[in-house]
Amino acid sequence: MQFYLATSFIFPRSLRLRLFALCFVATHLPLIGYLGWGFATGRIMLAEFLLLTVMTVIGTGIALVGIGALLSPIHALADALHDEESAPPALPQVGDVIRTLYAGVQRAADTTQARIDMLHQAAHEDPLTGIANRRGFLAALDALPADRRKGCVAIIDIDYFKRVNDLKGHEEGDRVLAAFATRLAALVRRADIVARWGGEEFAVFFQDCIEDEASWSLARIAARLRSDPIGEIHGRPISFSAGISRWIGGPLDDAFAQADEALYEAKQAGRDRICRAGPSLTAA
Repeated sequence: MQFYLATSFIFPRSLRLRLFALCFVATHLPLIGYLGWGFATGRIMLAEFLLLTVMTVIGTGIALVGIGALLSPIHALADALHDEESAPPALPQVGDVIRTLYAGVQRAADTTQARIDMLHQAAHEDPLTGIANRRGFLAALDALPADRRKGCVAIIDIDYFKRVNDLKGHEEGDRVLAAFATRLAALVRRADIVARWGGEEFAVFFQDCIEDEASWSLARIAARLRSDPIGEIHGRPISFSAGISRWIGGPLDDAFAQADEALYEAKQAGRDRICRAGPSLTAA
């Protein structure tokens, strides 16, 4: 494929002419080399030159005839595929063998694409919650246009989640994680990106938002969890703590480090609250 692309400037509209040019040059290399040696040394023999020229032309002709014969089925298949697009039935001109071969190749291509899609999904999606994982989150940010790579990032941690696992079991813990992911994804905007960051931590990118807007959005989700809890621990609705940092397209690690520091402040301040990067705290 790389060689095909590299030679595309040679007769770009005709594969046959491109092959002719390549064969002509390749088969005439010995003749060119002989001429160069002869002119350099002054020892060109007319008989040898004529013999070499005749054999080179014959070799070129044989190569072109062979390549033309090899290309004929491919062109026939291409013509048949073109006819299939304009008027079924498919591939009536190329015979059962080529039609069966084409169908097998198509099935293999479909299967391969399906496997690629599955691998991509497995690599970028959290299997428990169904939302993006950390890799998928970062890939989604990388895919954004430069003018959309600004807003706020937030790291969210479910409060006292270890107690859910210890007191109610890991199955209940998994249910809480899945329910929280569903609630979080449903209550942010479509333009925002939500992911499970790891364990009981989640990440959100609020696109084109300032800290006030991101804080208000998380405060609304926190209030919803109190009024319609996804679970309880020690008789209290399961809540979350969050840290928010502004991001304007610079190093993403710096923004997440600041958000993580704000999350730590929220936990130290008693949990169930939202903190912004910096000294100020905003209760949920």
